[in-house]
Amino acid sequence: MATRGCVTSSNYLATTAGFEIFLAGGNAVDVAVATGLALHVVEPHMNGIGGECPVIVYSARHRKVFAISGQGTAPEKATLEYFQRNRIRLIPGDGFLPATVPASFGAWITCLARFGTKTLREVISPAIRLAEEGFAVYARLQESIQMYADRFLKEWPTTAHIFLPNRKVPRIGQVLKQPELARTYRELANVEKRSGKDRRHGLLKARDFFYAGPIAHKIVEFASKYSVRDATKRPHSGLISLSDLSEYETRVEETVSIDYKGLTVHKCGPWSQGPVFLQQLRLLQGYDLERFGHNSADYIHLLTEAAKLAFADREKFYGDPLYAKIPLCELLSSRYARARRKLIDMRRASKEFTSGTIATMRGASTDADFGDTTHLDVVDSEGNMVGATPSGGWIRSSPVVEGLGFPLGTRGQMFSLESGHPNCIAPRKRPRTTLSPTLVTRKGRPLMAFGTPGGDQQDQWTLQFFLNFIDFGMNLQAAIDAPSFHTSHFPSSFFPREAHPGTLHVEDRIPLVVRRRLGRRGHRIILRPGWSNGRVTAVHFDWESKVLSAAASSRHQTAYALGR
Repeated sequence: MATRGCVTSSNYLATTAGFEIFLAGGNAVDVAVATGLALHVVEPHMNGIGGECPVIVYSARHRKVFAISGQGTAPEKATLEYFQRNRIRLIPGDGFLPATVPASFGAWITCLARFGTKTLREVISPAIRLAEEGFAVYARLQESIQMYADRFLKEWPTTAHIFLPNRKVPRIGQVLKQPELARTYRELANVEKRSGKDRRHGLLKARDFFYAGPIAHKIVEFASKYSVRDATKRPHSGLISLSDLSEYETRVEETVSIDYKGLTVHKCGPWSQGPVFLQQLRLLQGYDLERFGHNSADYIHLLTEAAKLAFADREKFYGDPLYAKIPLCELLSSRYARARRKLIDMRRASKEFTSGTIATMRGASTDADFGDTTHLDVVDSEGNMVGATPSGGWIRSSPVVEGLGFPLGTRGQMFSLESGHPNCIAPRKRPRTTLSPTLVTRKGRPLMAFGTPGGDQQDQWTLQFFLNFIDFGMNLQAAIDAPSFHTSHFPSSFFPREAHPGTLHVEDRIPLVVRRRLGRRGHRIILRPGWSNGRVTAVHFDWESKVLSAAASSRHQTAYALGR
């Protein structure tokens, strides 16, 4: 708890990097950008500057919530015809083919320019130090490098050069340095400094250096010059071009929202899976959750069945609304929820995959043990609040770009190759991402922001956290630490897009008697270790006491919260 500001993220080093900016007088947006840039350094197996980062911001100056579309677009050459011509039925999850335009840096610059107060040089300095001086390798990072070490050594020498010093997996506690990434960051800061004009002009110059200058040229040269073997079992070079990068825009959009118990819950649009959270809330509004009892068999069954229905709609209807007509108003309506609610049988687990029918529509697996995403939340005493979910640009999925120190993202694997589907691939289109930060307001003022890594599970674990806090009255930390569960009933967003109907993954802290009752209803129980589902972080603003608070998950031992 604090009175000036709070920051929380998936990694302790990134949290402290952001906290430095609070101490230097920055606002919540400045702190969020510093935290995110540091996360790209210290969690390279979970995110990178070559990936993507949807952001939700409450701006105290504007008194409004904004969604920053930090999701890169498909290259101009990435057409449905290209994949059909090359006999590719699923876009692979590795290599160069699924690369979209790197979006994280554009999102950070947009946040700073629109809502921040600091320069890029100020907020990027802690991340430069972490990359130059290095940091101690921790268990999760070491395990991820170990898992992919053979590929790095045999196929991706630019990655091995950095993450396998002396061609060996770094030991826990060994200092890992990333001089190429530090140089990239420093060049961006120096471009801004040399601009010699106002703060905004300097930020835009740094952005141009990334998307239209030397960095863009190195990205295109590397991805087009080299071919790497991917999940198709064939080598492919990249499709991304200089014009794809130079013409990319970071969109600032309206959020999608619904009201729940006097609160307004804000999510990114249907180019993300964010509306799934809202659809689940709509379904649950028809039940007295407290009467069921927290994590009882009835409660877990209900949330699981609601998730199945909401995610079925995601598969059928969601996509980039700039390219497809998404019936979002209908999907989030109370009338539609009432109709869908009738499909929930409290005595039996559904084995079907049932999407809804919208009258206006016509024709239209990730490694859970090692994660693929990170998250941060920040709030300050003025009421600025940020939730951001950096992801992509994973060192395990694509080789490090020579001379830059970071790989490209592979989010294009989430596109459909079904003609006419709202999420079918098209040039300059955003894939329907899993990334899903949340921000909640009460009477127009920011109340809380939260999120988690976890791919398709993000809007299941964060929903449980939210209900723990709002419906069951837990404090932030208790709401995060409570045992959790999720289903993988629906197709995964990640290659090879597998579905596991009827599955229910539960942490083993959920009592055996509850698990047996769920099994009798037809759920296929998969037992997870007691502290394994996600890494939720959250911030909260109590407007009566003016006390700010933050919490970080105990899971995986790396998330951390700080306040002042």
